[in-house]
Amino acid sequence: MNTLRLLYPDFVSGGLDTYYFGAELLKHLLPQNDNQPWKTVPIDPPDDNQQLPTKNGIYGLDTLTQGIHSAQSILDDNHPDRVITIGGSCLVSVAPFDYLHGVYDDVGIIWIDAHPDVSSPADDYPYAHAMALSILLGDDSVPLSAELRNKPFPGDHILYVGLQDIFDYQRTVLENYQVPYTVQSDQFLSTQAVSDFARRFDHLAVHFDIDVLNPRNFHSTYFANPNLTGDGSGGGSMTMDQLQTILSAIDSAGPIDGLTIAEYLPFDEERLHATLRSLSIFQ
Repeated sequence: MNTLRLLYPDFVSGGLDTYYFGAELLKHLLPQNDNQPWKTVPIDPPDDNQQLPTKNGIYGLDTLTQGIHSAQSILDDNHPDRVITIGGSCLVSVAPFDYLHGVYDDVGIIWIDAHPDVSSPADDYPYAHAMALSILLGDDSVPLSAELRNKPFPGDHILYVGLQDIFDYQRTVLENYQVPYTVQSDQFLSTQAVSDFARRFDHLAVHFDIDVLNPRNFHSTYFANPNLTGDGSGGGSMTMDQLQTILSAIDSAGPIDGLTIAEYLPFDEERLHATLRSLSIFQ
């Protein structure tokens, strides 16, 4: 099996520079495997003096479109059977999951996330990381849906794990696209339910958003930073042990051909890096 590791440090779709730093750091935390080559989606580093325009309700739309095109070109050139994507915000799943949907007929998505990611520009939140699944579902109210190269995913090919309370407009989208969902504020899906879903498909694409983790226990997540508010959604409540159990159940039930790790936000490490960078000995 030809497995590609795709570093995709998009930060524009999340409106936060730390996404870029987090992607670069996360690359070094993955288990080493010399048989899985790295390719990088070229993303310009954050610039404090740069403010991108909001177009058609999406901040940095042209930049995000260019990033998707670059990721698509890398995937087309390398023809991987499996893709490990390191973000960056949740938007980074769009190109690889769409690619896998073109390679394989029968692909199920397991979306491990505190949020449904089915927003659109009409919801007055301009950051496209909240629109990733809207795009994969083919929601034409999101301009980036036009960048899909393959058919959209059917609603019943998606399973949410770790989903917390959702807004009414998100509920409407999920019902319109017939996406089954369970709000898991009190109890997560059982491993049996996750395994049963996974066994329905010949191929699996797993999206793991770090913010599904409880910010009281894991601090490199959006909701561990009290200065950030996002769109008003709350954080996750999953422990690392629960995550391990869920991922193991998925891995045992079916082949994972796509894995995204998104929204790793190491705020403390970023501040430490900035402090050390100011010392003349490092110049």
